[in-house]
Amino acid sequence: MVGASSALAQDEAPFITLASTTSTQNSGLFDAIIPTFTDSTGIDVHVVAVGTGQAFEIARRGDADSLLVHDTAGEEAFVADGYASQRDDVMYNDFVLIGPSDDPAGIRDADSAATAFGLIAKSGAPFTSRGDDSGTNRAELRLWDAAGVEPGGDWYRELGSGMGATLNTAAGMDAYVMSDRATWVAFDNRQNLELLFEGDDVLFNQYGSLKLSRERHPELKHDLADQWHDWLLSEQGQQAIGDFEVKGQQLFFPNADAQ
Repeated sequence: MVGASSALAQDEAPFITLASTTSTQNSGLFDAIIPTFTDSTGIDVHVVAVGTGQAFEIARRGDADSLLVHDTAGEEAFVADGYASQRDDVMYNDFVLIGPSDDPAGIRDADSAATAFGLIAKSGAPFTSRGDDSGTNRAELRLWDAAGVEPGGDWYRELGSGMGATLNTAAGMDAYVMSDRATWVAFDNRQNLELLFEGDDVLFNQYGSLKLSRERHPELKHDLADQWHDWLLSEQGQQAIGDFEVKGQQLFFPNADAQ
């Protein structure tokens, strides 16, 4: 009976559903910080990890209580359209360009990310794209546009998959790929891939948390979700994010105080 009572209590424990990105989940960030939040509040967080575009759609339908994604322009539009009441910066990292170690397109010494993308297109070397309307995919498409390239043809592979799966495909094909740094650092199946280009300001990758609209979806667990949002911005939440490391590297940099 004790075991049954414990199971019942666990089933009744308060929780929220968070729509977020594959990068935050696959890197291990949520496994590291959610227990700290739960210890502080008694609230668990069930993560649905998808591309940012899909996360927006889940939240738009009212199938999540909270949203943590990385497409600032899309997030601001989400608020403007009345689906969320508030958006706040939480943390950042950056995107990086990965490719085969022999670098057939010669991007290693490119003077900008747009130049690197142009070199890849000119070389015809294979490039694997997430192709899933994720924050990473949206940023990638902006860079093709900046390079004056409309990607397509045999060299450009749109996969419709998450970051980890896209990196696996790139490793198998010796292809170029754009990744968020967190997933790349945590990725173990590198084969012949190396980080070839980084550091351009346009590769900055901001993450934001959104409080969803009470008017649009009054049925959601807004009070619990507000505690999660506010905790992410709090000193404890920001410290937990900053303390998270993989292979000795800090992967996300808290910046709620910079707003």
